[in-house]
Amino acid sequence: MLALRRFLAAPLARHSRISSHGFAGVLLLASSLGIASAPANAAIIHLDFEGINATYPSVGYAAIQDFYNGGTSSDGTSGTNHGIAFGNNALAICLNLPTATCSNTSRGGFGDPSSQKEALFFLEGSETFLNYPAGFSDGFAFNYVSYSYSGSVDVHAGLNGTGAVLASLNLSPTAGTCPGYSADFCPFSPIGVLFSGTAQSIGFGGVANQIVFDDVTFGSATPGPDPSTSVPAPLGIAGLATGFRFSRRLRARRSRRLISPHA
Repeated sequence: MLALRRFLAAPLARHSRISSHGFAGVLLLASSLGIASAPANAAIIHLDFEGINATYPSVGYAAIQDFYNGGTSSDGTSGTNHGIAFGNNALAICLNLPTATCSNTSRGGFGDPSSQKEALFFLEGSETFLNYPAGFSDGFAFNYVSYSYSGSVDVHAGLNGTGAVLASLNLSPTAGTCPGYSADFCPFSPIGVLFSGTAQSIGFGGVANQIVFDDVTFGSATPGPDPSTSVPAPLGIAGLATGFRFSRRLRARRSRRLISPHA
């Protein structure tokens, strides 16, 4: 079973093309939203998904479950009780470091140094939900990476994706290149949104096993524990140029590659 789970994770990074326009658009949007972040009415909550798997590097992917809800993950681990629960298909993927390879995904050394080992993804269905009955307002943000397929995130007024949609984000493929991390799904890109009203759930949508989320942040349009300083661009100017060149190379050879779960 563990071998199957490791195989299922393999497609997280080996297919199709990258949209350099989408990547640049995400950075510009995140940058503008970061500048315009509204003050939160309550303490900002940041979920980094670290410690959900019982070990690092892990050989499987723990279900997040009530890790942030006063309970435990499927591995029996527990985190801060924020009153936040996840759907049954929400898993914690192990992220690569230069010294450890456990998936095809990595932060590539960018972003919060304390949020480099685990992130949110799903292997079944086209969406996973996060429920926060106490509700949150003002803003919502996260980092994400996708290699080939678009995704979306919707902020709902009710639980389990019910009620009015208070905000919606369309997510373009963003992966570039992270030498030394053995990961095609890398680096992550920041995105966020300001909204009016009180939200109780978030739907993370996309193709199963093809999109990863990290640093889910409530009360701000900038992801991370300190929105005033977190989110430097995930790539410097040189790195950004490298990512664009990589994107062009992939587009040039796309016709010679098949989208296959065995890639």
